[in-house]
Formats: sequence, C-alpha cells, structure tokens
Amino acid sequence: MSQKKVFDEAFKAAFKEARLAYKAGEIPVGAVIVKDGIIISKAHNLRETKKSPTAHAEILAIEKAAKVLGDWRLTGCELYVTLEPCTMCSGAIINSRIKKVFFSAYDYEAGSAGGRTNVFDESFEIYGGLYKEEAENLLKDFFADKRKD
Repeated sequence: MSQKKVFDEAFKAAFKEARLAYKAGEIPVGAVIVKDGIIISKAHNLRETKKSPTAHAEILAIEKAAKVLGDWRLTGCELYVTLEPCTMCSGAIINSRIKKVFFSAYDYEAGSAGGRTNVFDESFEIYGGLYKEEAENLLKDFFADKRKD
C-alpha cells in the first residue's frame, strides 16, 4: 500500500475514533498506530468513562499496540492522532520508541509537540496541522454542545 493511502486510512480511522469519543461524552480525540503500513491499534479518549486521568487516546493506543506486538518497544510504528499530544502522551511516545508522529489540531494549552512546548528532539519526525480544520471543528462542536448542557 502506498504511503499516501496508509496516511489517509490512518487519519480516517483516527477521526472515526474521535467521533466515538464524542458520542461517549469524551473529548473527541482518536489515535491510531500503524506498523508496516497496517493499522495495529486504535483508541479514543476514555478519561470520563474510566475515571482515569491517563486514559488518553494515545496512551490507550500505545498499550493496545504493545499487546499486539508482544513488546513495549514500538520500533518502526507510526502514531496518527487528531490532537497534538500532551506531555504525558509525548513521554509515552518517546518511551515506546515511536519515532514518527502525525497529528491534526495543535493544542496551544497543553501540546508538547510544538503547540505550547516541544519535548521531541531531532531524532523524531513530528508532523502537525494535518486535517487541522476537521479536528478543530470537531473539538469546537463538542465544547459548544457541552456548554448547552
């Protein structure tokens, strides 16, 4: 499969996960991990559902990918996520050995891949602002709906 097709399929799956989070009353963030052009894990935010501050989409996707691969080292994997990773998630990305991250909307309050700060060094490939408008609109709609409640 071409890199473009992998990229498009991964973001399509990440946004599907984000919409599942939205429907569950969670901040709509979805994450997907790809290895060798194949999606090996998908997750969305579950902080409210699990009553856990660490149940971010990225953390959950990393944990699932580690189970699939049978190793905590996710060398050669790529992460696709609809919102810039926070410091906690960035630490998990670094520790799991994921070297390539693609994300949509920047998080200027808590982002750690260029939005507020950057914890990644030059050994990582970080690409932000991809499908940015779609991600921002999903987040805006979610918070507008929350304010109505």
